[in-house]
Amino acid sequence: MDAKTFLGMNQTSNDTWTLEVTERIMTPGKFMFGGCGLASSLVALEEASGRPTVWATAQYLSYAPLGSTVNIKTNLVVAGGHVTQARATAFVEDREILTVNAALGTGTLSAEVPWLDMIDVISPEESRPRVMPERFDNSIFDHVETRIAIGRRYEDMDGSPGSPVSAFWSRVPGHLEPSAATLAIFGDFLAGGVSQPLGKHTMGRSLDNTIRIATLEPTEWVLCEMHMYALSGGFAQGTAFLWSEKGTLLATASQSIASKVFDPTRF
Repeated sequence: MDAKTFLGMNQTSNDTWTLEVTERIMTPGKFMFGGCGLASSLVALEEASGRPTVWATAQYLSYAPLGSTVNIKTNLVVAGGHVTQARATAFVEDREILTVNAALGTGTLSAEVPWLDMIDVISPEESRPRVMPERFDNSIFDHVETRIAIGRRYEDMDGSPGSPVSAFWSRVPGHLEPSAATLAIFGDFLAGGVSQPLGKHTMGRSLDNTIRIATLEPTEWVLCEMHMYALSGGFAQGTAFLWSEKGTLLATASQSIASKVFDPTRF
C-alpha cells in the first residue's frame, strides 16, 4: 500500500486533489492527523511537479473533522532546471486548514560516507509493542504499527522526569518503500515525545511540521529517533531522525507543539 492509497486520495484536475477524513487518518480527537495533511500535500506536489520532495513545511491553521472532504490545490510557483518551488493549500469547504511550502527536485552531489550514525537500539522484533489506551482506538493508531525501542511505555508515566531522547520503530504493514509522504506521517508522532522527559501524559497539537528528505531506500520498519529540546510557556520543540533498518538516514522531521498535561475529562 503506497501513501496515496493509505490516505485515500483522488485527483480531480491537474492541480487539485481530494480526500475524505476517515478513521484511518484521524486523531483520537476525531480530526485529520497533522502528518496526514502534510503527507497528502506532498503526494499532490510530487505528482504535479514530477519531482521528489527535498524539503517541505506545513503550517496548521484549522481542523478537518471526521467525515469532511479535504480539497488540496497545488501551485508550482517556480520550476527551475533542478528544483521546483511550490505550494499546496488545503481547504474544507471555503475554510483554509493547511498551507504547505516545499522544494522538490534532484541533484548529483552526494557524500561518500554518512555524516551521522543511527542511535544504538534493539531490533523491531525485540522491541515491545507500543500499546495505546482505549481512547486512542478507531484512529490512525490502529493503522500504523509502532514498537518501543527506547523510552517508557504509556502506563509507565509516573510523573518522574525522564530522558528527552526516545525512539520507536514504525511501519505501515505491507508498505516497504517509504516515500516523503509516509515519512511525514511518522515524523508527526514527534508530538507524543513530550511525555517522555516530563513523565506525564500530555496532549500535543502541532503548530507546524517540517520534513527534510535525505535518502529513500526500501525498509519495512522506520526508526523514529526523537529529541525534545525545550518546553516553555506551553510550547515544545523537537526533532525526529528517521532511519531505515540498515541504519540509513531517511529524513529529519521537526515541529513546534502546543502541549498540555492530558485532561481525561475531554475524552
